[in-house]
Amino acid sequence: MQATAVAMPAASSSSEYAIQTRKLNLWYGTFQALYDIDLSIREGMITSMIGPSGCGKSTFLRSVNRINERLGYVRITGTIDVLGKNIYDPDVELVQVRKHVGMVFQRPNPLPIAIRDNVVFGYRIHHKGKRITRAQEDEIVEQSLRQVLLWDKVKDILKRKATELSLEEQQKLCIARLLPVKPTILLMDEPCSALDPRGTAAVEELIWELRGQYTILIVTHNMAQARRASEECIFLLMGKVVEHTTTEKLFLTPKFQETANYIEGRYG
Repeated sequence: MQATAVAMPAASSSSEYAIQTRKLNLWYGTFQALYDIDLSIREGMITSMIGPSGCGKSTFLRSVNRINERLGYVRITGTIDVLGKNIYDPDVELVQVRKHVGMVFQRPNPLPIAIRDNVVFGYRIHHKGKRITRAQEDEIVEQSLRQVLLWDKVKDILKRKATELSLEEQQKLCIARLLPVKPTILLMDEPCSALDPRGTAAVEELIWELRGQYTILIVTHNMAQARRASEECIFLLMGKVVEHTTTEKLFLTPKFQETANYIEGRYG
């Protein structure tokens, strides 16, 4: 794909949806993990995805930035449109998908290098061959760390290894590492599962701060977190979408009994 082939910049998208899937099915070998997933995820909003373990939440997330295709036994049918472009079309390059769709994992995974170098790592890769001055990089580092509410804590220790930070700070740094390449969408797979309550609260605050600047899709087992930190919520069960509505409606007046059973703790 040429860089111009994917109409991904959010400002130019004519759709109100950042992610749309149609009849999305996925198999791991002979096991089907996703069934006819039809979803429209609104641009600039925080959407959470909940459901029992093994229901397909992480599988869906990893399909949106094509991590699943690393596994040779995965087969996908249907479409996943990111701002109007099917990311599985033959003319779409993986590097462009990853530029526009950033991923945050369950456990923080900073590189074992300086905090500063972590922030500009992806930027350097995507701007390989272009001359970038030290002053430009300094501006990028400060801006990204300010966005994730980390600048004041680390501005005097930028040469220190990122792995020496607390888990909460490492997770914020992993988010900061995505921002210089200007993603449109942030996918977060259980971003607080390795954090204590204080760290969880700090990352949730950050997620809310980023609202509107990015489309954020969070997978979580923590239903209290889904209620606190999202505007819309998707309930997935056995690889199928049961319900997708505002977070308030899903938790207060669920449309389907399966949803009510799950949020009331009857299974999962």
